Amino acid sequence: MLFKLKKEPQLQVDLGDLEAEKERLTSFLESRLKVTVLQGKNRLTVDGQKVQLSELFHAVKKFIYHRDLNSSHWASIEGSTVKINRFKGHEKKKEKTKKDGSHQTLTQSWGL
Repeated sequence: MLFKLKKEPQLQVDLGDLEAEKERLTSFLESRLKVTVLQGKNRLTVDGQKVQLSELFHAVKKFIYHRDLNSSHWASIEGSTVKINRFKGHEKKKEKTKKDGSHQTLTQSWGL
């Protein structure tokens, strides 16, 4: 073999539990980095020849900040992947059901 075909380096963004933000993050990265972003099941793939890993990492951190997710999520680099992680103390928000208990009347609340 005289010529070996090189695979293009692919950078990935692992969304973690932010699957609902996939479309927003895709359009954010495409507008900021001027690259095409391919969507996978729980990952986004970016061409590594057009953008560096540090630029992708910085853009993902900006997205987390602009979507006001920085109190519950953070980004890290693992190999050629930028991973979005959730802080350990923050669980997914669950809607609390309010009990429809007996309400006090006006005279009861004023102590009359």
